[in-house]
Amino acid sequence: MTPLPSTAPGSTLAPRRLVDSFGRVHNNLRISVTDRCNLRCVYCMPEQVEFMPRERLLSFEEIARFVAIVAPMGVDKIRLTGGEPLLRKDLDVLVRMLVAIEGIADVGLTTNAMLLAPMAARLRDAGLERINISLDTLDPGRFERLARRPGLDATIDGVLAAKRAGFDPIKLNAVIIRGFNEDDVVPLARFAREHGLGMRFIEYMPLDAGHSWERAKVVPADEILDAVAAAIGPLAPAPDQDPRAPALDYDYLDGGGRVGLISSVSRPFCMSCNRLRLTSDGKVRNCLFALDEADVRSLLRSGAADEAVAQVVAASVAGKWEGHEINTARFVQPDRPMHSIGG
Repeated sequence: MTPLPSTAPGSTLAPRRLVDSFGRVHNNLRISVTDRCNLRCVYCMPEQVEFMPRERLLSFEEIARFVAIVAPMGVDKIRLTGGEPLLRKDLDVLVRMLVAIEGIADVGLTTNAMLLAPMAARLRDAGLERINISLDTLDPGRFERLARRPGLDATIDGVLAAKRAGFDPIKLNAVIIRGFNEDDVVPLARFAREHGLGMRFIEYMPLDAGHSWERAKVVPADEILDAVAAAIGPLAPAPDQDPRAPALDYDYLDGGGRVGLISSVSRPFCMSCNRLRLTSDGKVRNCLFALDEADVRSLLRSGAADEAVAQVVAASVAGKWEGHEINTARFVQPDRPMHSIGG
C-alpha cells in the first residue's frame, strides 16, 4: 500500500483526501456513540436486544483522536448518532472536544429527543450546530406501536426545547411505512411548517433486525411529495440544493418552509455519497449497507501511530462499492441492524 503522506507540522506534503474509485470525495463522518436506545422502533432494532459491553465502546478521547486524524484528510462535517446518543453521559463534553479540532466546521446530532429538553442548552453552549429529530408520527398510539415504548410527549418537549435553545436548523426525520403511518405525512408536514422546522421524509429501508422489510411497504418519495403539495401547498425544488446531501429539498412557494425527501429505495443517491461511518465499537464503514468494516479500535488502543489509522480509513473509502444494490437481486442486508450501525 502506498505510504500516507506526512501531515506533521511543517510538512510540505498535502494530506491525502478520502476519495474512492468512483471519484467520490468523502468529507462527512457519522459517529455512533452508543448502540443503546430508549425506544425499540420496528424498522431499527428488535424488542429484545443485548447491547455491547460498555468497555467495547470508544471513549470520548478515542473518538476525538480519530476525528483529529481524519480532519486533515478532508473530513469537516460530523454527525453524532446512536442508538440514542443522549444516553451517552455528558455528550456535551464530546461536542466541545470535536468543535475544537482544527478543520471541523460543523457538528450535528440525530436524536429521538426524549432526553433532549434538559440537555438542549448545554449542547448549544458546547458548540453543537444542528439537530435532526426522529419523529415518525404525531399519534400517541401509533408512536407506541412503532417504538414499542411510550414517549411522544417527551419527544415534542425536546423539539420545543431545541427551539428555545436557539438551534437552527432543526429538522424532523420521519420514516414512512405503508399500512402504518402514511396518514401522518400531512400532519407532520403541517407541524413542522407551523413551528419553523425542516421536515424530511425517509423511505423505509431494509435495515430492521428481523429482516422483515417488504418493498410493498415503501412509500415512494414522489407519492409523499404529492400528498404534501395537495394538502398544504405547491412546492418547488430548492435553489440551494447540496448535490451531495441525501435529501432532495423542496420549498413551499409561499415561503413557508422546506420539505426534504430521502429516497434511498426509489431514487438511490449512491453516486453522490460523501459519507463514511464510525460505529460505537470502533469500526469504519464506508456505506450504511456495507457488508464489511475495518477495525480502528484495536489501533487506537494499542498505541498505533496516527498514520496507521489513517491508512485503514483511506483503504476503506478507496474500496467503497458503487452502491447498495437494494433494487437488484444481488442485494444482501447487512447483519448489523440500524441501531448497531448508527443512524
